[in-house]
Amino acid sequence: MTDSATAGNLHEVIDLPALNAQLPALKAAYAAGAPFPHIAFEDFLNPDILADAIAEFPASDSEEWKAYAHVNERKFSNTHPETWGPTLQSILGALNSDEFIAFVGELTGIEGMFADPTLEGGGLHQSMRGGYLNVHADFTVHPLHQNWRRRVNILVYFNEDWDPSWGGDLELWSRDMKTCGKKVAPIANRSVIFTTEADTFHGHPEPMTLPEGRARRSLALYYFSVDDHAVVQSTEYRARPSDGNAHGFAIWADKHLLRAFDWSKRHLGVSDDQARKVLDLIDRLKGSRSKG
Repeated sequence: MTDSATAGNLHEVIDLPALNAQLPALKAAYAAGAPFPHIAFEDFLNPDILADAIAEFPASDSEEWKAYAHVNERKFSNTHPETWGPTLQSILGALNSDEFIAFVGELTGIEGMFADPTLEGGGLHQSMRGGYLNVHADFTVHPLHQNWRRRVNILVYFNEDWDPSWGGDLELWSRDMKTCGKKVAPIANRSVIFTTEADTFHGHPEPMTLPEGRARRSLALYYFSVDDHAVVQSTEYRARPSDGNAHGFAIWADKHLLRAFDWSKRHLGVSDDQARKVLDLIDRLKGSRSKG
């Protein structure tokens, strides 16, 4: 549940009445989305809100960013809204409000969804030159709540004047990982909503060629529902057909290392910071060996 104090003024952030008026067509488009149910919205946020959010987006060198640097990803995240500007906090509140989640429930046909106040795996994201996120299916159950089944992802992009030659397109892959069924450029004020299942594979796996000083910036939020029989699967990274044997093995090995951390987090209380330090050490050792 999200009260008015944290939700902000939803209708200043998003024109929800206009979205609700289009629900029959939007529901049909979502269900027909290939390779799995999804939809992309243009001009998602109200223009003034977008401009203020871009201006507030934390600088790349801000100490609040936490690095994720291992075989399967190179990115930074910020899951602490108290360090965000007021506009970004308002967007978070609007998207996590009961009213907006009710709209997403109607759109997707999934009942009983709610927001995750801890922003586990979500929050603000950014990736710089060379950044990437290998193709994966997301974890299916919240690490701290064993009956919270992950159901829907929502992404909002904040990238003005995005050059397609930089890469960074969100790729949606077939459930058998044979083909990329859809690419979505991460341009400013575009939002993507998609169903989260054990085989809804997505990512932006090619290292980006951004100029120095630019970043691929987004907000990622996840909605859950209660399911006492949910099947637990940690993030399932997969190699693409073009990745080759060596890279495919590295993806597989890193996935199993991450799976061990996921188990430790769920059963032993290991924190993200502890896991990240070990992954960073392994990444540095691997880099030093490759140079030797």
